[in-house]
Amino acid sequence: MRKIIAIALATVACSASLTLATTSEAAAAGGAPQCVKVRKYFNKGHRRYVRLSNLCTQRTSCFTIVVPHQRDPHGSLPKGATKNVRYGTTGAPRALFVKNISC
Repeated sequence: MRKIIAIALATVACSASLTLATTSEAAAAGGAPQCVKVRKYFNKGHRRYVRLSNLCTQRTSCFTIVVPHQRDPHGSLPKGATKNVRYGTTGAPRALFVKNISC
């Protein structure tokens, strides 16, 4: 019984370290600067919105809103701006995250 638990714990530890390694490599490999930040997700009437801010004060930043089972809306924010972006209706799924892309 102790051997089985030790093997299971070792497997979990190895998989966690591999996940952290691949995540840090993926973050380092991203070409676009991380300027667009999500401030808040909200609904207004029957529409879904996300409030985005551009943290880069020197350049325009582009983004893609990732929504499951839908075409991903994309756009850009001027330098230092905050904007409410409509991305769907309340009948559609909520956005998973906002991805920074190069313009």
